[in-house]
Amino acid sequence: MSDPFLVAEDVTVRFGGLTAVDAVSLTADRGEVVGVIGPNGAGKTTLFNALVGTVPCAGAVRIGGRAVSGWSPARRARAGLGRTFQRLELFGSMTVEENLRFATEAGALSDRPWRMLARQRYQDAAKATAMLRRLGIEDLASTLAADLPPGSARLLELGRALCAEPSVVLLDEPSSGLDDAETEAFGDKLRAAVADLGVGIVLVEHDVSLVMRMCERLYVLEFGLCIAEGPTAEVAASPAVQEAYLGDVAAEQ
Repeated sequence: MSDPFLVAEDVTVRFGGLTAVDAVSLTADRGEVVGVIGPNGAGKTTLFNALVGTVPCAGAVRIGGRAVSGWSPARRARAGLGRTFQRLELFGSMTVEENLRFATEAGALSDRPWRMLARQRYQDAAKATAMLRRLGIEDLASTLAADLPPGSARLLELGRALCAEPSVVLLDEPSSGLDDAETEAFGDKLRAAVADLGVGIVLVEHDVSLVMRMCERLYVLEFGLCIAEGPTAEVAASPAVQEAYLGDVAAEQ
């Protein structure tokens, strides 16, 4: 039986004498949503940084069955690992459609980065238009990304990640700055993307309602350690996890 698309084994990140991520293992495959939860400072974003290659780590990371130690973030992205950020990282001076078209070029380059040397552009306007429809933001196509309200900006960020045709996307606090209605709408679009495109999601998120609604499995981090993992319902039923992180919301699901 083949590995899941993304496999992390005993990933450890140290900054001097501080161990930010301590022997954490996780898996994520196409078509599933996996949650990573824990308090601020638990090591969630640092774990993401290790997976995409922006910080060095001990342990092993495999993407699509290949060991990626020493691979650059760009090479990992070309292999199918996408990522978004808690702080929005859109191209503010570009329109919504231009942001999406730019992202389609990354998917077209894939493992053929030498195409960048050609004068021809590899942007796919049709794919960008389809993503506008998928996200329900067609009416914002000509709007500058810098002028978007938070809910639409988060959808654009998701769309831009999906336009690169990843197999698994790491989403870092995608509901940050959103109200309840915007978070619910984002969750609907995310669920549809997983179902229709077969993409896998690793979700770092503080909104417990979104986590409980979206995630099939959970990993719980505390001080860099994974203190619980498993199916969402089982992890949520753990008294220690429920008291520390989920509270009454888990009990209501």
